[in-house]
Amino acid sequence: MADMKETIENIGFGDLKLIQSSNGFRFGVDAVILADFAAGFCPAAGEVADLGTGNGVIPLILSHKNSGCHVTGFDVQPQAVDIARRSCELNHLEDRIDFTCCDVKDIAAKHPNLAGAMDAVVSNPPYVARGGGIVNDADSLMIARQETSADLEDFMVAAAKLLKERGHFFMVHRPSRLVDIFHFGRKHRLEPKDVRFVIPSPGKKANIVLIHFVLGGGHELNIMDELSVRDSEGNYSSEIMSIYEKTG
Repeated sequence: MADMKETIENIGFGDLKLIQSSNGFRFGVDAVILADFAAGFCPAAGEVADLGTGNGVIPLILSHKNSGCHVTGFDVQPQAVDIARRSCELNHLEDRIDFTCCDVKDIAAKHPNLAGAMDAVVSNPPYVARGGGIVNDADSLMIARQETSADLEDFMVAAAKLLKERGHFFMVHRPSRLVDIFHFGRKHRLEPKDVRFVIPSPGKKANIVLIHFVLGGGHELNIMDELSVRDSEGNYSSEIMSIYEKTG
């Protein structure tokens, strides 16, 4: 049953509309910059998977930034998948986006036909390691923000199994988890190729990091220029405005 406390918001990107639970997880800038990051490296990707898709905002934005892609979103929460499917229908994108209720740990077993089928995989996984941080009372928020049934390595294993050889994996996470991220990447043949740190404003420390991996890629890492969310006056930076496709 749909959550009765919902809002419908116009998020831009070609007049896309998104249903969000008013008392559950709501998307933020990290989801938007991840979608843009992936589209920038793979503007012509055909088959894309989103692991931990939540309300489906990343597949929606990707469908706009890459007009030829087909996206499959996976999430363990039935309520989130229901909202994502209804947002998809609201935007008449049923032929380009599919949503499946499935734990990332079970994708390989339950969907063997998708093994090696993806040109790209994206993920905005829970940032807080299992057993760390403060437990949130709302189950949907806890699952979105903290590792519960699946941990960081599970997300990366799922990505590696879904990707074609030399396929691309894009992740947004916290800089504090980089050692784990690189370790699990190499362990499962996901070679980190590009890293971009995201800072709240000039002079601040990075609190978000974007990572681009290639399955079976060579050993060479490129550190990109920092992305600042806000400028020195506290307004969204010009690059963030460009990512959101807004002016002024």
